[in-house]
Amino acid sequence: MAFHLSPSALVSLPPTRPTTDDVAQLAADRLAAADEPDSTTLLTWADVILFNHSGGKDSQAMLSHLFSLASAAQVVDRIVVVHCDLGDVEWKGTRELAEAQAAAYGLRFEVVSRAQGDLIQQIKDRHHTLRAKGDTTTPAWPSSQARYCTSAQKRGQVRPLMTRLVDDFGGRLGRPVRILNCMGMRAEESPARKKRTMLELDQGASNGKRTVYTWLPLHAWTVKQVWSEIARSGLPYSPVYDWGMSRLSCSFCVLASEGDLELAARLRPEKAAEMVDLEQYVGHDFKKNLPIAEIVRRAEAADAAQGPAVRHPRGTAMAAQIGEARTLDYLLRLAA
Repeated sequence: MAFHLSPSALVSLPPTRPTTDDVAQLAADRLAAADEPDSTTLLTWADVILFNHSGGKDSQAMLSHLFSLASAAQVVDRIVVVHCDLGDVEWKGTRELAEAQAAAYGLRFEVVSRAQGDLIQQIKDRHHTLRAKGDTTTPAWPSSQARYCTSAQKRGQVRPLMTRLVDDFGGRLGRPVRILNCMGMRAEESPARKKRTMLELDQGASNGKRTVYTWLPLHAWTVKQVWSEIARSGLPYSPVYDWGMSRLSCSFCVLASEGDLELAARLRPEKAAEMVDLEQYVGHDFKKNLPIAEIVRRAEAADAAQGPAVRHPRGTAMAAQIGEARTLDYLLRLAA
C-alpha cells in the first residue's frame, strides 16, 4: 500500500521498519490534497539520496532539478546516481551519457546489471522455464501485465546496491539507514503512472537495516517543464530524441508506441532482425496482434519510400516543446 506522507511524518519515522499500525498512523498525517512533499525536508531526512538515471529526458531533468535543491540544502554529498544497464537493447551511448551527466555535477555514479544476462537472454530463459512447466500459452515476452523486465533488470539490481550503500555506514547511525529512492516517472506518461503517489514507503526494499521511500519528484511535471529544465541545465540530452523517438527506454520496448518501434527498426536493423529471430524462437508475437516482423516490414517499406532515416538538427526535440528562441540559447551555451 502506498501512502502520501507529510514532511513531519517523515522526520518522525520510527527507528525500525514501520509496522502496519505505524504506517497507518503516519498516513493519517498527510499534506492537504494536491500538496507535494517538502523537497528540503525529504532531502535532509535521507542518509542516501539515490537517483535512478535511465539516460532519458525525465531522468536528466530530475537530476538537474534535485541537484539544485540538494545544493541549497547542503546534502549533495549524500547523492548516488545509479544506471541500470540493460545491455545491447539500450540505445548506444546511453550509459555513457548518464555517467557524463553525473560527472558534470561531481556525483558518485554506479552501474548495475543482471548477472544472469540482458533482456534478450532473460526472455529466452523465461521461454525455457515456461515450456519446462508445460505452459505453451503464456508469452515469454514482457507486457504491461507482466513487466518482469522492470523487476529483474532494474528494481532487482538496485536493491543489492542499497545493501552495499547501507554497509558503508557500518552501523554507526544506530538506526536503519534512510534511503530516498528518486525516480523520474511522470503522471502524464500513462494511466498507470498517473495513479502513483509522489511519495511511498517501499516495504519490499525496507528491512531492519534500512528504510526506503520512493519519491517521484517530477510526477506532476509536464513534458514542457522537463525540456525547460534540461535547457536550464545546459547539459546535452540523448540524441535519439532528435532522431524522432518520443521516449528513451529499450530500443524495442514492448510498451513503446508503434511509431517509436518502427523508427527503432529503421535505426537498428540488425537488432530488429535479432528480435525477429527471437520472436520465432519463443513462438509468440512481440506484442499482441503486432509481431516484430510486421514492425520490420513497415520500417523497410518506409526506408524504400523515403530513404534511410535522417537525424533532425540538434535541438529539434527541445524546440518542439519550448520554442526555438530558448532552444537556440541552450545550444549556444552547450557549444560554449
